[in-house]
Amino acid sequence: MDNVMKILSVDLGVARTGLAVCDSAERLASPVGTITQRDREILMKQVAAKAEELQVKALVVGHPRNMDGTRGDSARQAEEFAARLREKTGLPVTLWDERLTTVSAIGYLNQTDTRGKKRKQVVDTVSAVIILQDYLDSRRRGQ
Repeated sequence: MDNVMKILSVDLGVARTGLAVCDSAERLASPVGTITQRDREILMKQVAAKAEELQVKALVVGHPRNMDGTRGDSARQAEEFAARLREKTGLPVTLWDERLTTVSAIGYLNQTDTRGKKRKQVVDTVSAVIILQDYLDSRRRGQ
């Protein structure tokens, strides 16, 4: 594949936002962690700083569309966040359909018997990994 690069994914939440990054060969998404921040302006600065620290060349923001494909408040907030992040970083930002990623993340955490407080701390990061891996797999398939 031409033009492979390191990419950061963002699973935007109300209180917690999960982050994941891929290797420069775009093969494997790995967790970066969770930012606990409700203020979107501060959160955007923190995500931009993490993108710079990790020297990523692009960002993927989870796009939480409704199951019927329509856009609700969360999708519009993700769109606004992605646009502002693009302005702040100067990097390309892709919105990626994240329907069912939280369900998948919860399934993984059930399989690993991750419960309680630990589960709350990692579910957003696991979701960010799933979003990014799905995006990478799609790029490899040429979709």
